[in-house]
Amino acid sequence: MKLLFDQNLSDQLVTLLADLFPNSIHVKTIGLNTATDTELWDYAHDNDYLIVSKDTDFRNRSVIHGYPPKVIWIRIGNCSTSVVEYNLRKHFADIKEFARDENAGLFILR
Repeated sequence: MKLLFDQNLSDQLVTLLADLFPNSIHVKTIGLNTATDTELWDYAHDNDYLIVSKDTDFRNRSVIHGYPPKVIWIRIGNCSTSVVEYNLRKHFADIKEFARDENAGLFILR
């Protein structure tokens, strides 16, 4: 289960969560930090990533277009990187199940 972190999240999350989500990346690392949502969507689809974002555009795209890729929508407001890390760790089992669920395309993290 690989995560693609959107530009609205810290690139430090890749390192901080490497023990749970190995091979995850941040858009900045692969030169997609200024890419369109469509380009990120296609990259995630083609490379088997789950998109992690605070952006409602990915939530909307997930609802309209379905999946893959699957989307983890961070809905915990303006918060620190450590709070995002904590919540992704706390919900690891739920995220793992979401990734396996063939009927789910959007996971809302609150």
